[in-house]
Amino acid sequence: MANPGGKLRAISSNGELEVFFLRDDDIPEYVSNGICDLGVVGENVLIEKQQQVETLRQLGFGKCRLSIASQRGSGITKLADLEGKRVATSYPKILETELNKQGVNAELHFINGSVEIAPSMGLSEAVFDIVSTGTTLKLNGLLENFEVLKSQAVLITGKENPKRSTNIEKLLFRLDSVQRGRKNKYILLNAPNDKLSAIEALLPGINSPTVTPLLKEGWSSLQSVIAEDRFWEIIEDLKSNGAEGILVLPIEKMMV
Repeated sequence: MANPGGKLRAISSNGELEVFFLRDDDIPEYVSNGICDLGVVGENVLIEKQQQVETLRQLGFGKCRLSIASQRGSGITKLADLEGKRVATSYPKILETELNKQGVNAELHFINGSVEIAPSMGLSEAVFDIVSTGTTLKLNGLLENFEVLKSQAVLITGKENPKRSTNIEKLLFRLDSVQRGRKNKYILLNAPNDKLSAIEALLPGINSPTVTPLLKEGWSSLQSVIAEDRFWEIIEDLKSNGAEGILVLPIEKMMV
């Protein structure tokens, strides 16, 4: 639910859910301490804060990456190139962990925001920060050298959460049904009966396609589910096997 007019607390219309709108940096601690049963936060923040929480689901939005960037001509192309260099970042723990894995010694400078300006001010030779489109880096004269970590929004709960009960399981079931629906499409089509075997092989559905005879002799209607990431590949194969009148519809929720 969206933040209602800047309020920091809201209750769902049915009274089952109380929502707090917090700074992302604070969410892992609130969940770890049991103040909140669940939290939605970026994986990058979760890893950096190192709180005792459990990731229940990746949510598929808020995707970004944490990358090393520097001014043009720096010669930085891999983590080892940071040896002896100064790096400005808002995520020192994540970067320190990666550097230690490869035995690289770099001087880290913690900056809480506006990391991109550090090289032009002479504070560092490189930065380690969130990158989405890369536009902010370019505006500040920086080039993305290489990616260190991918991130997206996740749903978390406390590892010792005493309320890990039916209500949370219900929420997870509903969340899973929505995510599953977004990853699939509902498809309806007409096909000649002599091509049904080939078309059915392309449309497994949840168990198998639904096949209904048409009034037109020698033809049937098929209903099934196809994966979003194979959508165009399957459509082309269906047409090559004689499918006609193909309708593809979004799925709001999908329970299996």
